[in-house]
Amino acid sequence: MTFQIAIVLYPGLTVLDVVGPYEVLRGIPDSEIRFVANQVGPVVSDSGVLALGATHTFAETPAPDLVLVGGSEASTTEAMANKELIAWLRAVHPTTRFTTSVCSGALVLAAADILRGHPATTHWAAQPALAAFGAESRPHDRIVQSGKIVTAAGVSAGIDLGLWLVGEISGEETAQLTQLGIEYDPHPPFETGHPDKASAGLMRKARLDMTKRAASPRIPLDVASAFWTLTLNRMRDRAAAKR
Repeated sequence: MTFQIAIVLYPGLTVLDVVGPYEVLRGIPDSEIRFVANQVGPVVSDSGVLALGATHTFAETPAPDLVLVGGSEASTTEAMANKELIAWLRAVHPTTRFTTSVCSGALVLAAADILRGHPATTHWAAQPALAAFGAESRPHDRIVQSGKIVTAAGVSAGIDLGLWLVGEISGEETAQLTQLGIEYDPHPPFETGHPDKASAGLMRKARLDMTKRAASPRIPLDVASAFWTLTLNRMRDRAAAKR
């Protein structure tokens, strides 16, 4: 039986968040990978230069076995306010084997009310936002599993998430072969890959740089829309539970 993997695309996403896991997950035997979005076609990334292609719509993918949502420097809030995406995540999550995220993609899961009551991680800059959605922030963990919900830290952590998933789905040896095949043996030239290792001065510069790149007049409106949809969905869930 084919194991269906749905990788979510939306305008402005960070490419490595989804391409890193894709390169790992495509090694799962008898799997089908779909890049899903509101509509089929090119989706321009946060660089404004590189585009990925959505192969299927959300409506065409009603029952994936694995869902993966990546993040973005500037467009995460737009994805959180994407009603079609949020409705799809809420609809498919009950029947997935794994619902996963990379980087600030965790906030998209949170906007769909999937992370409430669960420990989770995300990019270090987005950690404070998790609590607002009822999730427990784990800022020092690279991968956090809570049942079938698995969240990964920022950007490059998606490769680690992919390997972890391959191990769970196809066995440790397959995961090891995949890791060997892509020669994933990181030895970074600098020890500044996490806030715990970076100097205070470097952190200030990083925060300032990220704030500038993420600045958008749409963010307050998108956040308000995401919270409104979240609240409305919770009210509907409570009403349905009483019937």
